[in-house]
Amino acid sequence: MRELSVGEAARRSGVSVSALHFYERKGLIRSLRTAGNQRRYAADVLRRIAVIRVAQRVGVPLEAVRQAFGTLPDERTPTRDEWAAMSARWHDELDRRIAQLVKLRDSLTDCIGCGCLSLTACALANPGDRLAGEGEGPRRWETP
Repeated sequence: MRELSVGEAARRSGVSVSALHFYERKGLIRSLRTAGNQRRYAADVLRRIAVIRVAQRVGVPLEAVRQAFGTLPDERTPTRDEWAAMSARWHDELDRRIAQLVKLRDSLTDCIGCGCLSLTACALANPGDRLAGEGEGPRRWETP
């Protein structure tokens, strides 16, 4: 199988060398080492990186991608059917994120950004920090 240098893998995949190293540290991809201790990637790593990038674009956490890749024998790149099964696991989470984005888009139509000039009408306003008792994070935007 053809091997790619780290620079060639980065160029062909459209990610930086540091991203490749990051993906490797996270257990998403792996490299081989030459006798001179240089990284080499099997050519099929390009498909695996493409899956990672698509998953990131739609908001799938890297840990979920790593877990999905962990179901593949010998850490290989997913086939079309395996990709369909992997992505089906993310369907409900993506629907939840879509609902949150639609809510955010529809609620912020008149918003001019924080530093808000309309605090009396702002959906994010929290006078007296009364939402602190409900828990941490952005309480108004989270959906169950």
